Amino acid sequence: MSEPVRTPVATPPDILRCASMELVVTDLAVSREFYVDVLKLVVTEEDEDAIYLRSIEEFIHHNLVLRKGPVPAAAAFSYRVRGPEELDKAVEFYTELGCRVERNKEGFAKGVGDSVRVTDPLGFPYEFFYDVEHVERLTWRYDLHPAGALVRLDHFNQVTPDVPRAVAYMEDLGFRVTEDIQDDGGTVYAAWMRRKPTVHDTAMTGGDGPRMHHIAFAAHEKHDIIAICDRLGALRRSDCIERGPGRHGVSNAFYLYLRDPDGHRVEIYTQDYFTGDPDNPRVTWDVHDNQRRDWWGNPVVPSWYTDASLVLDLDGNPQPVLPRTDASEMAVTIGADGFSYTREGEELPQYKQGEHKLGHQL
Repeated sequence: MSEPVRTPVATPPDILRCASMELVVTDLAVSREFYVDVLKLVVTEEDEDAIYLRSIEEFIHHNLVLRKGPVPAAAAFSYRVRGPEELDKAVEFYTELGCRVERNKEGFAKGVGDSVRVTDPLGFPYEFFYDVEHVERLTWRYDLHPAGALVRLDHFNQVTPDVPRAVAYMEDLGFRVTEDIQDDGGTVYAAWMRRKPTVHDTAMTGGDGPRMHHIAFAAHEKHDIIAICDRLGALRRSDCIERGPGRHGVSNAFYLYLRDPDGHRVEIYTQDYFTGDPDNPRVTWDVHDNQRRDWWGNPVVPSWYTDASLVLDLDGNPQPVLPRTDASEMAVTIGADGFSYTREGEELPQYKQGEHKLGHQL
């Protein structure tokens, strides 16, 4: 196991929400077709090197940046903070942790002002900003709403070799755990963590990393997800669908997972629940419970467990991917979806085939 992240004395920045993701893609035109023509995200601005996209209800400049580059990867997990003074706190917090920190008063992306980027203790590229260009919020522009409109950026999902270490660091950063997955010995396999009052702004899931598992956009209702599936079918693009539609046990959300032309995973997500009370109870799921990943008990395709996007350092180089080494997890073998029962004490025959080690899964 890696060394724990040292608890800093410095006050962390006051984070409001996950706000944007910067993805490196290899062909802007092909990626534009997927995110704009198929998923119907709104183009705020574009040039020959990048496309800035937002969801229907967003009023800040963008939720997603597609930037042309040689290797598909996640370049920045961006969070909005409560005010400009929080950027000074971010610099102090990460400097104390010994992380590489860069600040750009003009912003690292169009439409965003003074920003701080860091390589965090887990190896992920995090960005913090407050000043941002406002754009038209399209909430009332029903004439522009497509079937299956993506209304908000909801969360990130990160793959890391040491989930307990990741959770401790994120709690120091001010995040709270809403749900997690554990075994009888208390080993934590994944944790869902939030700043805004939903189930999560990001999740830490166990596996080889650091890597980005997915970025998730919210829709209003589950019928919006069905509409997206119908559109993909009509466009002969159903091969983009990796998993779903279905309902998660963790988060209670209705979901659909897609793969973009570079293999980046995008979740469409709806109907989780409010978590804003200070005594909101944590929900813990048994790692052997097949309903934690899919409430209906459907098996999960292997690629959902094994595939994820590389992440970049602040120089734009891919971070090395380290294997997960949790001995207690590696010793457990389970069914093809990483579970063994629906009703505790029972193992269903269809899940006895094709065992995989949890160490290769999330």
